Amino acid sequence: MEVIRLHYPLKQNKIPNEPVVLAMGFFDGVHRGHQQVILQGQKEANKRHLPLAVLTYDHAPGIVYQEYPGGYRYLSLLRRKMDLLTQLGVDRVYLMSFTSQFAALSPQSFVDDFLMALHPQVVVAGFDHTYGHKDVANMQKLPGYARGRFDVVTVPKYTTKAGQKVGSTAIRHLLDKGQIAEANQQLGYYYVTTGLVVHGLARGRTLGFPTANIEWPCHQWIPAVGVYVVQLKISDGPWIGGMASVGYNITFGKARHKTLEINLFNFHEMIYGEAVQVRWITKLRGEVKFNDANGLVAQLKQDQIDSEKCLAHLPVIDHQIVK
Repeated sequence: MEVIRLHYPLKQNKIPNEPVVLAMGFFDGVHRGHQQVILQGQKEANKRHLPLAVLTYDHAPGIVYQEYPGGYRYLSLLRRKMDLLTQLGVDRVYLMSFTSQFAALSPQSFVDDFLMALHPQVVVAGFDHTYGHKDVANMQKLPGYARGRFDVVTVPKYTTKAGQKVGSTAIRHLLDKGQIAEANQQLGYYYVTTGLVVHGLARGRTLGFPTANIEWPCHQWIPAVGVYVVQLKISDGPWIGGMASVGYNITFGKARHKTLEINLFNFHEMIYGEAVQVRWITKLRGEVKFNDANGLVAQLKQDQIDSEKCLAHLPVIDHQIVK
């Protein structure tokens, strides 16, 4: 997949001079709703024998306007988003830098001065996609701005079996409640985060459950406090089963900072300094304060039994998206 970074005003020589089907969206998480947009774009591209291009942004547009007082945390960091788009068969990504100058474009200028420069024959986006103020820059008004120069395909809302809209906001709420299995259903794949293995207090080793302590990027969404079934991948190696604790080590006195510690099954290598991926499968339980270390160890033994039973029934997959 080709990735072309763009900045406004555009340098036309950076853009291949060929028609495309263009799917638009920020696509944080590339969840099942986003996947419907990409797959609809793919159908249009195949029908017209054209490349499928995606227009997305290098950071959440709302960051520019300080719309997130606590900071924005992503479901998919940029590298991860590119990987998911690759899996969906996208040919090219236009990665736009979202700046105040770009944001100041009127809807008509957005189409005339920007979209047309990307040579779209068809523009595809979700029903709620906007390219400016939602009252004037929505998908219902896009055909008017297009003036017959490209076709517009609007993808309807994608819902769960219970009728709930699948969306990034809903998935974040599920992660905040530790409902990993439900979040994975809406994502269409197992949620994955990244991090670096760092030194911890080595308390798990003394208990017979050595852990890899993961330091994660501050702008990445981490599930709620609790104990989870996970898999961990080091570089390009295999996925290794384990159990993760997200919490504050309350049995030994509450820590200042939330930590992510993973006990890997049948794995004994030193991996400090390794960049890793964590695949979140399901939640086992919440964080519990035990009276002593013996109570904690007994629970950890049961957690391992439950985790290994869960992992034994997982399909063997390497790619993430279940098409």
